[in-house]
Amino acid sequence: MMALTEGTQVARDAKLDELHERLTNAVERLVSGDDWRRALEFAARFRSRSFGNGLLIAVQHFAAFEAGRVPDPEPTYVAGYKQWQSLGRQVEKGQPGYMIFAPVTGRFASSTPKDAGSWRRLGRFEKPRPGEAVRSRMVGAKPAYVWDVSLTTGEPIPERPRPRLLEGEAPDGLWEGLAAQVQARGFVLLAVPHEGMIHGANGMTDYTAGTVAVRQNMDSAAQVKTLAHELAHVMLHGPDNADAVRHRGIVEVEAESVALMIGAAHGMDTTSYTIPYVSEWATTVKDKSPVEVVQATGERVRKTAAAILDALPNVPAGAGDPPGLSREMRPARDAERPPVPPLPEPEPAARSQAGVPVAVGGL
Repeated sequence: MMALTEGTQVARDAKLDELHERLTNAVERLVSGDDWRRALEFAARFRSRSFGNGLLIAVQHFAAFEAGRVPDPEPTYVAGYKQWQSLGRQVEKGQPGYMIFAPVTGRFASSTPKDAGSWRRLGRFEKPRPGEAVRSRMVGAKPAYVWDVSLTTGEPIPERPRPRLLEGEAPDGLWEGLAAQVQARGFVLLAVPHEGMIHGANGMTDYTAGTVAVRQNMDSAAQVKTLAHELAHVMLHGPDNADAVRHRGIVEVEAESVALMIGAAHGMDTTSYTIPYVSEWATTVKDKSPVEVVQATGERVRKTAAAILDALPNVPAGAGDPPGLSREMRPARDAERPPVPPLPEPEPAARSQAGVPVAVGGL
């Protein structure tokens, strides 16, 4: 790898520091409610970006809107300079773009791949030895720039359909799609008549019994949002998962945030319930501010919601990439991005005598 000059490295580090500061400042505003909702709705539509990069894009785009550089407060499609060129569009002259993190990868080789300590990094032009396995992995991050479609000119971009739902109605097929994912994970889905049957909750996941229950005496939109919440519990918080012992507040923030993202991707407004719910649970985590809880859970929430949405047969919203962008030109996936900061040492959730979480109530 070519060595950076001292001046270049200082400039790069300064940009990375600026990105961290922007991200931290943006996260501090999330717990106000509306900012949290907008961040999750944006992340639901721009699933190909990490939570941190999605937030950075949203914050910088809104600043551009306030400065009169873009016509709308929220981005539509976001891509890199060469990505836009591949779609027949050109970034307008003088537009600085939005600075985000891009992964820096290195090549590693090993003759005994199962031995984690045997991997050695290859030089820029170095070839592996005969019989060695080669893998790429992320070794750092660097600043990169992307532009919203409103900052480009050229070939028209097809408009993405935006579903508008009647109040109280669930999107067609969403219940069935979520139910299939619950059942595919070995859980039996129960539709119970009222909340009295599940300890006053709207929904409940029982890991010991292997059931997910949702009460029926709600509008269909509320039922499908509850099911999304419980599916998040199934995926994130089961007894076979290390996350099962997380603090209950973190567990509920994650599950309800996933439900909000699933709803947002389908044009559902879930904020009247979700925002107070998330805010209240985020304040229950000891020794951590709500901002720190939000910051630590954001990427897990985005990844889980993206996995659910990607498995649904029909998702109205795209992943945030302009239509027609080739696979080679798409952003790097999350496996190549920096790990999420570790969460605080958790308090135990409700447990059976065997130490396995029995049930998690939802919504």
